This record gives sequence, structure tokens and C-alpha cells, in this order.
Amino acid sequence: MKKIILIFLIFTFCIRFTNAQSYTKQVQLVQQEMNHHFADSAKTPLTKEDFLQFKQLDFFPIDSFYCIKAKFVRTPDEIPFPMKTTTSRMPMYVKYGEAYFELSGVKCRLNIYQNQDLIKKEGYQDYLFLPFTDATNGDESYGGGRYIDLKISADDIIIIDFNKAYNPYCAYNHKYSCPIPPSENNLSIEIKAGVKKFH
Repeated sequence: MKKIILIFLIFTFCIRFTNAQSYTKQVQLVQQEMNHHFADSAKTPLTKEDFLQFKQLDFFPIDSFYCIKAKFVRTPDEIPFPMKTTTSRMPMYVKYGEAYFELSGVKCRLNIYQNQDLIKKEGYQDYLFLPFTDATNGDESYGGGRYIDLKISADDIIIIDFNKAYNPYCAYNHKYSCPIPPSENNLSIEIKAGVKKFH
């Protein structure tokens, strides 16, 4: 009986270890794609000066703790509104739903938005936008907050992976116009995941 229990524990550990490795590799691929994008002179948002010195972006350590399975509540009767940006541009968004979860013992809620112009483009019909700020902003992460790309969930659960959080382009170059995370998406806790502050 003891041997059976031991074998079961070893088997369970191996599965969890394999899953953890698989998840880490998945996030690493996302990070590599981001670095390739920034290293491409035709696509990079970097200034000419920064591009010449660019090697790679700085990320927090990958931690599955920050991959959240959140309760998703659809809000179908919302009215589209102009979201403030770092310039005078005011793109139209609508609050698509709300995500509820608990992290570090703190109950959190984040609004998830949908860009009304972007969804008209091929391949972006199910695209959702999650801009947020947290307690690392201005210190370890960009002061203006970060973004996460999501897709429409078919049920009442949505996965929010903060390890895939990225900076708006204006974190690298002031010529860009970037949405400013609405105040209701300010998290009081530290999100030590995703891209760090540039430089």
C-alpha cells in the first residue's frame, strides 16, 4: 500500500512539474516574440537611439501564481465611451465585462474593454483589452500602467495572465498615443509579472 501511495505521489509531482515547464516555455515564447518585434527595425516602437542599443526587454520572473482564473461577468448594456490617451486622440471603447478574482489575499475587480474600431478589422472580432495599473508602477514597472490582450470567453471564466502584461508603446517613444488605464482598473497590490520598466 505504501508503495502505491509513493508511486501516486511521484506520478502527481511529475505531472505538475511537466505542466509547470510547459507553462514557462509558453510564456518564454511570448517574451521572445516581443523581443523579436522590438529588434525589428520595421516594427520597433523604440527611438533610433534606443534601437541601436537594444538587446532585450526586462521581465519579471515567470510565475504561474500570476496566471489568474477569474470569474467573468458580461455587461451587455454598456454605452461606448471615448477613452483618454496620452494625446488628444479619444478612441471609442465599451466596457465588455468585469473580471473578479483574489490575489495575495486581496479581492480584485478589473473592467475589460472592447475597442469599437478594432473589432471591425479581420481577425480582431473577439479581441478584448485589459489596461491596468498596480503598486509597482513608477518603480519596477512603467508609471503609466500596462496592458493585457484577451479574447472573448465562451463561459463565465476568463484567464488573465499577468506574465504576458506589456507596456504601451509610449513607454518607449513619446510619439505614440496610448490609452490611459481607467482609474477603476487600479490594483492596490503589486503585480510582479510581465514586462518591467524600460531602462
